[in-house]
Amino acid sequence: MKTILLDGVSVELLPSEPKLPEWIGQTEPLRQLLACWMDGLDDTDPPLSPRITGVPGVGKTTLAMAGARVRNQPCWVQQCTSDTRPEDLVITPVLGDAGKILYRASPLLSAVVEGGVCVLDEGNRMSEKAWASLAALLDHRRCVDSVTAGVRIQAHPGFRICVTMNEDGSTFDLPDYVISRLQPRIEIGFPAQAEEDRILAHHAPRAPEELRAMCVAYLQEAHGLDLPFSVRDGINLVRLSTRLSASGGGSPTESFPEAVRRVLGADALDLRSLHRRRPGPTRTDSDEYFFDPDEDDLRG
Repeated sequence: MKTILLDGVSVELLPSEPKLPEWIGQTEPLRQLLACWMDGLDDTDPPLSPRITGVPGVGKTTLAMAGARVRNQPCWVQQCTSDTRPEDLVITPVLGDAGKILYRASPLLSAVVEGGVCVLDEGNRMSEKAWASLAALLDHRRCVDSVTAGVRIQAHPGFRICVTMNEDGSTFDLPDYVISRLQPRIEIGFPAQAEEDRILAHHAPRAPEELRAMCVAYLQEAHGLDLPFSVRDGINLVRLSTRLSASGGGSPTESFPEAVRRVLGADALDLRSLHRRRPGPTRTDSDEYFFDPDEDDLRG
């Protein structure tokens, strides 16, 4: 583990992510992200700190890490939770050999010091108190204080940051002064049919083409019904179907309904019925007239 001195305080840095993924599919979100991270003219024109939004499983974290890969920069991912404290985002003391106190940098601070990219993952699960400690880092000051170690750290010129945010009921509404620093918003939607097949082929290379086609058709129908099943769910479905088949469960396509049941639950075998029962403004009574239970060949 690399150790540096910050104002005379010895701090251990965390290593960056060992492997960065390739981004497959929608090009516009990646273009927007890279534009936000472009160098400015001078210190008065700092890079932007965007927030990436979308339902779980559409690839928000993958997009951010792939952006670091395109820029050929190291990347650190800091997972945010409701229990994340301000000191967790900067420096935490740990007990070393012979009872000696050591200072260890967070993934965020490691990126700040090394000039890498930091992804604050699921950032809207953090409390306002934690966000307040990052206000100076996210505006023109580009610095952060560690109360624990008693130091102020200026960000490396190459430092870049983005925040991923889920859209569900378990997250916090961030105050305006935080949102105003996390601009712009980059939204990722569900991929198109051909893109979804390419993603499945990349992440599940053992899956036969007919299984991928069945899974893509399933996902596309779910997207059309506004159900929150993502390409991440699709990757899990084809991987499990392939494994169930290899363990004696029939062909991969025959194993697909069981994979749906195991991964998404038995209700997910009937997407239209699930859509009708799901509360939300998008459902209308007219859906009843278009529902035909015989259409779903996954039931059973």
